[in-house]
Amino acid sequence: MLNKSRRAKRMERYLVRSRKSPLNLISLMDIFTILVFFLLVSSSSVQQLPNKKDLHLPTSIAQKVPAETLIISVTRQKIMVQGRLVAVIDSTLNRSELLIQELKKELQFQYAKSAVLRTADGKIKGKAVTILGDENIHYDLLKKILATCREANYTQIAFAAIQKTASRDKS
Repeated sequence: MLNKSRRAKRMERYLVRSRKSPLNLISLMDIFTILVFFLLVSSSSVQQLPNKKDLHLPTSIAQKVPAETLIISVTRQKIMVQGRLVAVIDSTLNRSELLIQELKKELQFQYAKSAVLRTADGKIKGKAVTILGDENIHYDLLKKILATCREANYTQIAFAAIQKTASRDKS
């Protein structure tokens, strides 16, 4: 047997210590694939309106995408703000007053939670609200909801509708 010199032994130890473990590309690719899918799903720029089975929205051909605002849902039986039940329609229609006090209270609560915006001349700017109303709601109820929104300083009112493609006449 050959005896190794000190230098040879030292070189062997150095080579053993300095070897790097190989990079596992398969697990690295799995991590990046999951990351890409997560980013694609979470960066969706389309606003999703709440889907209710008892709420049938009217159709529209508007092209403007709605901004995310406070949502008032008006079904055939109830009025909800951000998914919370505020009032029952039957009792609301039977009252003679123009404002819906339960809705006004909830709108004022939501208004107090958000920051107050001012116009260039210093006036308080009204907040935006989107009304998801069933296509068959009474006009009197809609009038009461609009008056209540206006009273609670929600002046930028939008109505949600199902977007349909514009039909083109080829005559």
